[in-house]
Amino acid sequence: MSRFLLICILAGFIGLANAQEWKPAGDKIKTAWAEKIDPSNPLPEYPRPQMIRDQWLNLNGLWDYAIVARGNSSPSAFDGKILVPFAVESSLSGVEKRVGQNQELWYHRTFTVPATWKNKKVVLHFGAVDWRADVWINDVKVGQHEGGYTPFQFDITPFLSKTSVQKLVVKVWDPTDRGYQPRGKQVERPQGIWYTPVTGIWQTVWLEPVDQAYITHLKTIPNIDGNNITVLASTEGTNTNDIIEVKVLDNGKVVGTGRAAAGQEVLVSVPDAKLWSPDSPFLYDMEVAIVRNGVATDRLKSYFGMRKISTGRDSNGIVRLQLNNKDYFQFGPLDQGWWPDGLYTAPTDEALLYDIKKTKDFGFNMIRKHVKVEPARWYYHCDREGILVWQDMPNGDRSPQWQMRNYFNGLELVRSAKSEANFRKEWKEIMDLCISNPSVVVWVPFNEAWGQFKTEEITEWTKDYDPSRLVNPASGGNHYDVGDMIDMHNYPEPRMGLFDSKRSNVLGEYGGIGLVLQDHLWEKDRNWGYVQYKTSEEATKAYIDMANQLKELIPFGYSAAVYTQTTDVEVEVNGLLTYDRKIIKLNEAQIRKVNLEISNFFGK
Repeated sequence: MSRFLLICILAGFIGLANAQEWKPAGDKIKTAWAEKIDPSNPLPEYPRPQMIRDQWLNLNGLWDYAIVARGNSSPSAFDGKILVPFAVESSLSGVEKRVGQNQELWYHRTFTVPATWKNKKVVLHFGAVDWRADVWINDVKVGQHEGGYTPFQFDITPFLSKTSVQKLVVKVWDPTDRGYQPRGKQVERPQGIWYTPVTGIWQTVWLEPVDQAYITHLKTIPNIDGNNITVLASTEGTNTNDIIEVKVLDNGKVVGTGRAAAGQEVLVSVPDAKLWSPDSPFLYDMEVAIVRNGVATDRLKSYFGMRKISTGRDSNGIVRLQLNNKDYFQFGPLDQGWWPDGLYTAPTDEALLYDIKKTKDFGFNMIRKHVKVEPARWYYHCDREGILVWQDMPNGDRSPQWQMRNYFNGLELVRSAKSEANFRKEWKEIMDLCISNPSVVVWVPFNEAWGQFKTEEITEWTKDYDPSRLVNPASGGNHYDVGDMIDMHNYPEPRMGLFDSKRSNVLGEYGGIGLVLQDHLWEKDRNWGYVQYKTSEEATKAYIDMANQLKELIPFGYSAAVYTQTTDVEVEVNGLLTYDRKIIKLNEAQIRKVNLEISNFFGK
C-alpha cells in the first residue's frame, strides 16, 4: 500500500470519527442547510473577500470546550466537543448550553503550520467572538479583544513552537444584557422581540502567512463625480521608502494605476466609470501591493463599486435620497440575521446568500441590517447581488424612556465612561469592517432610544469619519436636528407623523404582519406579530394594502421605507419567510409586483 493511499484512508477515518462525534443539539426547528454541514470543514469559504491572499488555513471544526466559573484557571479537562464557529447556545454547536455573566467559556485545539509557510509571518484571525476574548498560543497569552461583532487578529509568529503541533486556547466572557457592551437582541431571558444569547466564537477562525511588511486593512472610497477612487492601505512592517501600488481592472484589463508612499492615500483614475446600483451591480477588480526597492513584498486582490449616495431637493423642494445623483426610493425589509439552528451564524454560505437573493426576488432594493453585524461574506454577497444596506449599530447598555410626544431632545442615557468609550471603539470597528463595501450606504448609530446617548456628537463624529455615506442618527428614536434624515416608526400601517424640510424623511419600520405556521415555530405558544392573520391570502392582502398606503405617502415626502421583516425570529412570526426558511408565507408574485412599483417610484 502506498503512503499516499494510507494517508487518504486515515483522513477518511478521522473525518468519519468527527462526523460521528458531532450532531446538532436540541429539538428546535432547523433549516435545510443544517443537513449539509461537514463537521470536519464547516464554512470553508474564504472569509475576507475584499482582501484575498492565495494561502490560508481554516481552523473551523471540532474544538474542545469547557464552561467554568468566572475567574478560574484554564481547565485541566474539557466538557466535550464544540463545532466552531457556532455559538455555544446554538444547536449547530452540538452543545446548546447557556454561559452567562458568572461563567467563562474555554476553547482548545491544536494545529500545524504548513511547511510551505517557512520564513513567513503567521497571523491568527478571528471573524468575531462575543464578547471578550483572551487568546493563548503554546501557553503564552498573545492578546485580548473586546467587541462581539468585528474581526481581529494577532501576529503569532514569535510564539510558535519549532515542533509541528501548536496549541491554541481561547477564553471568552460575555455578560449579555447584564453588561454595557453592544449586544443587539440578545437577553438572558428571551421573550417577545428579545432572543437567545450568543456567546463565544461565531465566525470563522483562520491562519494566514504574510510577508514581513503586509497590508492589514483597505479603505476604498469611490468618487463618481471625479471618476476616481482613493485607497488607504493600513500596514505593518513598512518603512519610509515603501510604496503602495493600486491597479484597477475591468474584466482583467488594467484601466487605472496609482502609487503613494505607505501611509498615504492612493488616488486612482477610473475613466468612463461603470456605475454600481441594484439594477447593475458592476464591480471592478483591484490589485494592491507593497513595493519595496521595485519588488512587491505583499500582494492581494480586492474589488470595489463606483457609486454615490447623497441627498438633494426635488422639483417640489423635498429632500430626497439619491443614488448616483438621481432620486432613488430605498425600500427593503428589516433583516435581523438570526437562524434557528446557528443563531447569529448561518449554517452555510449558501444559506447566508439565500436571504439576500430572496429579498431581491421580493422586489426590494435595500436591507436594513437590524442591530446586528454580519460576516464580511454577507456584505460581499450584497455587493455582488446588488442591494443597498443600512447598517445599524447593535444596541447595548440600558434604554431611557422613549419620549412618545416630545420627539425632539428627548431623554438620553447617561453612560459610564467605560461604556461610552467601548461604544465608540466598537462603532468605529464596525464602520471599518464595511467601509469599502459599495452596498453599505447608511450608518444607523441608534435605534428607538435603545442605549441612545450624545446623539448630536455621535452623529457628527460618524459623518466626519465617513463623509461618503449618509447617517440616520436615530431610527425611530429620540430625534435631534442632526444627520441626513429623520426616521419614523409606525406599526402596523405606514403613516407620516412628522415632516422635516431640511432632511430626508424615511419610514424606518412599519408592517409586522403575523402569520403562524404550526410546523415551523420556534415555540408552540407565545407567538406574536404586530397584527395577526390566519391565512396567507389574508396576510398578503394586508401587505398589499399597506404597500399602497406607503406609495401614496411618497409624493408627500417619504424617501425610504423598511418593512418588518424578512423572516420570523424565535417567537416573532411577522416574517415574509418562516424562521427555518422552508416556507414563503406570503404570495411572492403579488408582493414582488407591488414592491417594484415602490422601488421604481422615481424610475430606474
